[in-house]
Amino acid sequence: MEAKKAMNKDLILREKLALQRTILANQSTFLAFLRTSMYFLIAGLSLRNLLKVENSFLIEIALFITSFVIFILGTLNYFKHKKSISENKKHIGDYQLEYYEL
Repeated sequence: MEAKKAMNKDLILREKLALQRTILANQSTFLAFLRTSMYFLIAGLSLRNLLKVENSFLIEIALFITSFVIFILGTLNYFKHKKSISENKKHIGDYQLEYYEL
């Protein structure tokens, strides 16, 4: 009986740690999207000052739009995965109930 209790406790801990790693990976991915979006924004802001390009205004607008699209996609991706993670969190509850009943 004690071995089963210890096994269930280890299982709960492993599940919680895996869930935390997944949450942190999702946050890290969002920050990568944000960083990439900011790179495009900075490129758009500094293009006119660095290069003397004909139609630089159009390139700036394209970089701003790209930055905005990357930011929106990253935000949607973050919340989609956050919802999925919270739905999968319910599966750990079965192990918790089994552990606490013993």
